[in-house]
Parts: sequence; structure tokens; C-alpha cells
Amino acid sequence: MSSVTSTDVPAKGVTVSSTDQTQMPEAASAEDVVFQTTDLSVFYGDFRAVRDVNLDIRQGEITALIGPSGCGKSTVLRSFNRMNDLIPTARVEGLLRYRGVDLYDPKVDAVEVRRRIGMVFQKPNPFPKSIFDNVAYGPRIAGIKNKSELSDIVEASLQRAALWEEVKDRLSASATGMSGGQQQRLCIARAIASSPDVLLMDEPCSALDPIATARIEDLMAELKHDYTIMIVTHNMQQAARVSDRTAFFTAEVDPKTEQRTGVLVEYDATTTIFSNPADERTENYITGRFG
Repeated sequence: MSSVTSTDVPAKGVTVSSTDQTQMPEAASAEDVVFQTTDLSVFYGDFRAVRDVNLDIRQGEITALIGPSGCGKSTVLRSFNRMNDLIPTARVEGLLRYRGVDLYDPKVDAVEVRRRIGMVFQKPNPFPKSIFDNVAYGPRIAGIKNKSELSDIVEASLQRAALWEEVKDRLSASATGMSGGQQQRLCIARAIASSPDVLLMDEPCSALDPIATARIEDLMAELKHDYTIMIVTHNMQQAARVSDRTAFFTAEVDPKTEQRTGVLVEYDATTTIFSNPADERTENYITGRFG
């Protein structure tokens, strides 16, 4: 069976290179749903880590996933770009659509999914390369070799990540010599250099000081005009500051297995979640009564 490949797909375009391939969709308008999950469950072997998640993620918004440790927030986030595929025992049940396409259809290439849906991790993870080579890595993998074109992409990506002015005179320096906050912004620049449609951020500020955290939050507010953003955070104040919508997860006993598993309790506008939640469990969490 042939598969969708990154060389077939223009940024945010449509892939059609044989009759049995699944098309990757065009970018949609601001009102459109980017992701839709239906009864999504994620397993590690026989253990169901999170169950029956139903979410609509919309274009141009920041969606925060909050909840206590062990409730499945990061597991759910990683399912949106198929990072869980890299864990041998992991599997997904239910439906997860990206712009109408089933992300787990066997004809969809997971590598292309990860190019469209970039990810920034909890701890900054720059490659042991120069600042320039970190940002140019994705475009080079995609086949861009022209030095002038790569330079333009690197500069534009560093500009978007609010880092250009700090590093423009030392692009050949090692990225590992940067501060933690700079490294995280570099990782954001590296992610957007591949022209993604979506940015997933798994606790991107948890290893940063308050000043660096504020810069990342300001950056997220700017980037949401061009990217749909999903963020996992333990910091409820951060979720309240930066997100448009918030999903609250908790862990409960799965009646099928009698094991504790993550469940989505409530999903709504962030202002509603923090001022007038519909579920008592949400209110108890955000007011500090548990978690």
C-alpha cells in the first residue's frame, strides 16, 4: 500500500498521488474545526490511560488541557500528532479527525502528520548543533537545500519566535549555550520552520523562570493568529491567561477494568471554566479543594 509522504504534500495543501491514498486537507477558515475526537481512548497494553474523550478544537484558538497528574493530559496531546505511535504498547481507539481526515487511517503517513502538527516539549531539547542548523533541520529534511532559501526560513522563524534580535549575530554558535528560555523559543522556531498548521505544547514553561514564562506566553498570544495551539499545563493561572478554551481532565476508576484512568470532565470557554464551571469536580480542582 502506498502512503502519503511529505514530498507529495505542499504546506497546508492536498496530497493526491495515487487512488488509494488519503488526502490531507487544505487549511480552513477561522470558524472551522481543526480536530474532532469521538470517544477517543488511549491504551498502553491492556491499561486504558484515558477514555472516551470528545473534543472539537477550532482554528486560531489556544486550547488548554488541565488536570491533576496522571489524568491523561499529555497522553491525549500526543495522540494529536501520533507521537504515541513511537511507544510499542500504545494504541488508540475511537476517532480522531484532522480537518475531516481520520489521523489513524492506515493510509495516512505519521511522519507527514508530525510535520503538519508540530510539537514543543516540556524540557527544551535543542539539537547539539548551531542555532542556524537547529532551525534549518526540518526544511532540510523536507528537501530544501538552497542556502539563501534556508537563510530566509531561519530568519523568518526566529523572528516569529521573538528570538532573532538576540541571536542574529551568533547563528553559528551552539544552541546548547543558550539560556533555558531562549532554548524553548528556539524549539518553537524549529517547529514553525516546517510550516505546520498546529502547534502542540506539552508544559512548555514548566522548566522556565517567571520572566521566560511570560515571554513564552506573549509569544503564544502572537502565534495563535497563524497557528492553532494546544497546550498542556499544570499552571491554572497560565491556562486562564493564555487560552480561549479549557478542557479539564481527572482520573477515576474505570468501571470496565477497575483501574484508575483519565476522563474528560468538562470542556468550555476558559472564562466559563474558571468562573462558572458546570461540574462540581471542575470547581473543586480550580479552587484547590483537590489535585
